Amino acid sequence: PTENGFTTDVLALYDWAKARSGNSSILLWGHSLGTGIATNVARKLQEERGVQVDAVVLESPYTNIREAAAHIPITLIYRLFPGFGYLILDSLALGNMFFRSDENVKVLACPLLILHAEDDDVLPPSQGRKLFEMAQSAYKDKTKVKFITFPEKLGLGHDYISFNPELPALVK
Repeated sequence: PTENGFTTDVLALYDWAKARSGNSSILLWGHSLGTGIATNVARKLQEERGVQVDAVVLESPYTNIREAAAHIPITLIYRLFPGFGYLILDSLALGNMFFRSDENVKVLACPLLILHAEDDDVLPPSQGRKLFEMAQSAYKDKTKVKFITFPEKLGLGHDYISFNPELPALVK
């Protein structure tokens, strides 16, 4: 799998859904790694086709794959070794894996909702907050950018925001 391959696949899925949706809204919802794909697709649609998706929802996002890899807990022990940046972080770039949500949100115009749990132990909430701040500073219409955090006491972590019974109302 490649970043370009993921993006191309989701563009095809978007086209398929759009052809069958009638007047229904279509939004892109990405979780974790999928948040980079969702922002890639939204940007491509906007810049290359002049199409704006109805909304983008980013659940447990990161700014870009290099920053995410540098901060996920599984890399903690490896950060101590010389060459971590070259062997791990630079290898992502050599494989054309960037997932630059931080750059993508700066040019989007569609509504953007960022969801992050305070107890996310895979991608720190600071990644979601930083992405929100970048988007909010770039968006002309600040009301189109929202950031919702879920308190630690809910125990939603990285994978269970979708289990929150209030989520449908929050997204709506």
